Amino acid sequence: MASLGRRRGVPLNRERGVMAATDCYIVHEIYNGENAQDQFEYELEQALEAQYKYIVIEPTRIGDETARWIAVGNCLHKTAVLSGVACLLTPLSLPPEYSRYVALPAGALSIACSTLYGISWQFDPCCKYQVEYDSQKLSRLPLHTLTSSTPVVLVRRDDIHRKRLHNTIALAALAYCAKKIYELYAV
Repeated sequence: MASLGRRRGVPLNRERGVMAATDCYIVHEIYNGENAQDQFEYELEQALEAQYKYIVIEPTRIGDETARWIAVGNCLHKTAVLSGVACLLTPLSLPPEYSRYVALPAGALSIACSTLYGISWQFDPCCKYQVEYDSQKLSRLPLHTLTSSTPVVLVRRDDIHRKRLHNTIALAALAYCAKKIYELYAV
Protein backbone atom coordinates (compact mmCIF):
# COMPACT_ATOMS: atom_id res chain seq x y z
CA MET A 1 0.00 0.00 0.00
CA ALA A 2 1.46 3.34 -1.04
CA SER A 3 -0.51 5.52 1.36
CA LEU A 4 1.42 7.94 3.49
CA GLY A 5 1.66 8.07 7.26
CA ARG A 6 0.36 11.00 9.26
CA ARG A 7 3.74 12.44 10.14
CA ARG A 8 5.98 14.06 7.54
CA GLY A 9 4.72 11.99 4.62
CA VAL A 10 6.64 8.85 5.62
CA PRO A 11 5.52 5.76 3.66
CA LEU A 12 3.71 3.22 5.81
CA ASN A 13 5.76 0.34 4.46
CA ARG A 14 9.36 0.12 5.70
CA GLU A 15 10.95 0.60 2.28
CA ARG A 16 12.34 4.09 1.69
CA GLY A 17 10.08 5.44 -1.06
CA VAL A 18 10.51 2.88 -3.81
CA MET A 19 9.79 4.58 -7.09
CA ALA A 20 7.52 3.23 -9.80
CA ALA A 21 9.22 2.38 -13.09
CA THR A 22 6.96 4.79 -14.97
CA ASP A 23 8.23 7.75 -12.94
CA CYS A 24 11.84 7.54 -14.11
CA TYR A 25 13.48 7.29 -17.53
CA ILE A 26 17.20 6.63 -17.98
CA VAL A 27 19.07 7.73 -21.09
CA HIS A 28 21.78 5.06 -21.03
CA GLU A 29 25.26 5.69 -22.41
CA ILE A 30 25.52 2.80 -24.85
CA TYR A 31 27.63 3.43 -27.94
CA ASN A 32 26.45 1.20 -30.76
CA GLY A 33 27.37 3.01 -33.93
CA GLU A 34 28.37 6.33 -35.43
CA ASN A 35 25.13 8.08 -34.53
CA ALA A 36 25.18 7.37 -30.81
CA GLN A 37 24.97 11.08 -29.84
CA ASP A 38 21.96 11.53 -32.11
CA GLN A 39 20.34 8.51 -30.51
CA PHE A 40 20.98 9.94 -27.01
CA GLU A 41 19.44 13.27 -28.04
CA TYR A 42 16.42 11.49 -29.55
CA GLU A 43 15.90 9.45 -26.37
CA LEU A 44 16.13 12.59 -24.23
CA GLU A 45 13.66 14.41 -26.45
CA GLN A 46 11.22 11.49 -26.25
CA ALA A 47 11.56 11.34 -22.46
CA LEU A 48 10.95 15.10 -22.14
CA GLU A 49 7.85 14.90 -24.31
CA ALA A 50 6.57 11.87 -22.37
CA GLN A 51 6.78 14.04 -19.21
CA TYR A 52 8.52 11.56 -16.91
CA LYS A 53 8.84 12.74 -13.31
CA TYR A 54 12.59 11.99 -13.31
CA ILE A 55 14.96 11.76 -16.25
CA VAL A 56 18.47 10.44 -15.66
CA ILE A 57 20.94 11.45 -18.37
CA GLU A 58 23.97 9.22 -18.38
CA PRO A 59 25.89 10.58 -21.43
CA THR A 60 28.12 13.35 -20.08
CA ARG A 61 28.00 15.71 -23.06
CA ILE A 62 24.22 15.77 -23.39
CA GLY A 63 23.75 15.91 -19.62
CA ASP A 64 26.06 18.92 -19.32
CA GLU A 65 24.40 20.70 -22.26
CA THR A 66 20.95 20.12 -20.77
CA ALA A 67 22.06 21.32 -17.32
CA ARG A 68 23.57 24.47 -18.88
CA TRP A 69 20.41 25.12 -20.90
CA ILE A 70 18.30 24.86 -17.74
CA ALA A 71 20.76 27.12 -15.86
CA VAL A 72 20.50 29.80 -18.56
CA GLY A 73 16.70 29.66 -18.36
CA ASN A 74 16.87 29.95 -14.56
CA CYS A 75 19.23 32.92 -14.89
CA LEU A 76 16.88 34.69 -17.30
CA HIS A 77 13.95 34.08 -14.97
CA LYS A 78 15.79 35.37 -11.89
CA THR A 79 17.18 38.37 -13.75
CA ALA A 80 13.70 39.28 -15.03
CA VAL A 81 12.23 39.06 -11.53
CA LEU A 82 15.01 40.85 -9.64
CA SER A 83 15.47 43.65 -12.16
CA GLY A 84 11.70 44.12 -12.35
CA VAL A 85 11.49 44.38 -8.57
CA ALA A 86 14.41 46.85 -8.63
CA CYS A 87 12.57 48.90 -11.25
CA LEU A 88 9.40 49.00 -9.18
CA LEU A 89 11.04 49.64 -5.78
CA THR A 90 13.66 52.19 -6.84
CA PRO A 91 11.17 55.11 -7.01
CA LEU A 92 10.24 54.38 -3.39
CA SER A 93 13.82 54.50 -2.15
CA LEU A 94 15.53 57.17 -4.27
CA PRO A 95 14.65 60.80 -4.95
CA PRO A 96 12.52 61.25 -8.10
CA GLU A 97 15.25 63.05 -10.05
CA TYR A 98 17.63 60.08 -9.63
CA SER A 99 15.29 57.10 -9.59
CA ARG A 100 14.77 57.06 -13.36
CA TYR A 101 18.50 56.42 -13.91
CA VAL A 102 18.15 53.11 -12.07
CA ALA A 103 14.51 52.21 -12.65
CA LEU A 104 14.39 52.58 -16.43
CA PRO A 105 17.44 50.40 -17.20
CA ALA A 106 16.30 47.83 -14.62
CA GLY A 107 12.84 47.80 -16.19
CA ALA A 108 14.27 47.43 -19.68
CA LEU A 109 16.42 44.51 -18.48
CA SER A 110 13.41 42.84 -16.89
CA ILE A 111 11.34 43.23 -20.05
CA ALA A 112 14.20 41.96 -22.24
CA CYS A 113 14.86 38.89 -20.07
CA SER A 114 11.19 38.05 -19.78
CA THR A 115 10.74 38.40 -23.55
CA LEU A 116 13.80 36.29 -24.30
CA TYR A 117 12.60 33.62 -21.86
CA GLY A 118 9.17 33.67 -23.46
CA ILE A 119 10.56 33.30 -26.97
CA SER A 120 13.31 30.76 -26.32
CA TRP A 121 12.25 28.72 -23.29
CA GLN A 122 8.50 28.91 -22.84
CA PHE A 123 7.60 26.18 -25.33
CA ASP A 124 10.69 24.04 -24.82
CA PRO A 125 9.79 20.84 -22.92
CA CYS A 126 13.08 21.18 -21.01
CA CYS A 127 11.80 24.29 -19.19
CA LYS A 128 9.52 22.08 -17.10
CA TYR A 129 12.57 20.37 -15.55
CA GLN A 130 15.18 21.33 -12.99
CA VAL A 131 18.48 19.63 -12.19
CA GLU A 132 18.16 17.63 -8.96
CA TYR A 133 21.03 17.84 -6.46
CA ASP A 134 19.30 16.61 -3.28
CA SER A 135 21.07 13.38 -2.29
CA GLN A 136 18.05 12.17 -0.32
CA LYS A 137 15.84 12.35 -3.41
CA LEU A 138 18.58 10.92 -5.61
CA SER A 139 18.89 7.89 -3.32
CA ARG A 140 15.34 6.85 -4.28
CA LEU A 141 16.25 6.62 -7.97
CA PRO A 142 17.57 3.45 -9.63
CA LEU A 143 21.08 4.87 -10.09
CA HIS A 144 22.78 1.55 -9.29
CA THR A 145 22.21 0.38 -12.89
CA LEU A 146 24.24 3.22 -14.41
CA THR A 147 27.71 2.98 -15.91
CA SER A 148 28.40 6.71 -15.46
CA SER A 149 29.49 8.01 -12.07
CA THR A 150 28.15 11.52 -12.69
CA PRO A 151 24.73 11.40 -14.34
CA VAL A 152 22.55 14.49 -14.62
CA VAL A 153 19.17 13.98 -12.98
CA LEU A 154 16.23 16.12 -14.06
CA VAL A 155 13.04 16.42 -12.04
CA ARG A 156 9.79 17.69 -13.52
CA ARG A 157 8.36 20.68 -11.70
CA ASP A 158 5.29 22.80 -12.36
CA ASP A 159 6.52 26.17 -13.60
CA ILE A 160 3.20 27.99 -14.08
CA HIS A 161 3.67 30.10 -10.93
CA ARG A 162 7.21 30.95 -11.93
CA LYS A 163 6.10 32.13 -15.38
CA ARG A 164 3.21 34.11 -13.91
CA LEU A 165 5.56 35.80 -11.45
CA HIS A 166 8.14 36.99 -13.93
CA ASN A 167 5.53 37.94 -16.55
CA THR A 168 3.53 39.96 -14.01
CA ILE A 169 6.61 41.75 -12.73
CA ALA A 170 7.87 42.40 -16.27
CA LEU A 171 4.48 43.80 -17.33
CA ALA A 172 4.42 46.06 -14.26
CA ALA A 173 7.95 47.21 -15.11
CA LEU A 174 6.87 47.83 -18.72
CA ALA A 175 3.93 49.93 -17.54
CA TYR A 176 6.15 51.92 -15.19
CA CYS A 177 8.81 52.48 -17.88
CA ALA A 178 6.22 53.51 -20.47
CA LYS A 179 4.71 55.99 -17.99
CA LYS A 180 8.12 57.46 -17.10
CA ILE A 181 9.23 57.74 -20.74
CA TYR A 182 5.93 59.44 -21.60
CA GLU A 183 6.44 61.88 -18.72
CA LEU A 184 10.00 62.61 -19.81
CA TYR A 185 9.16 63.37 -23.41
CA ALA A 186 5.66 64.81 -23.04
CA VAL A 187 6.79 67.64 -20.80
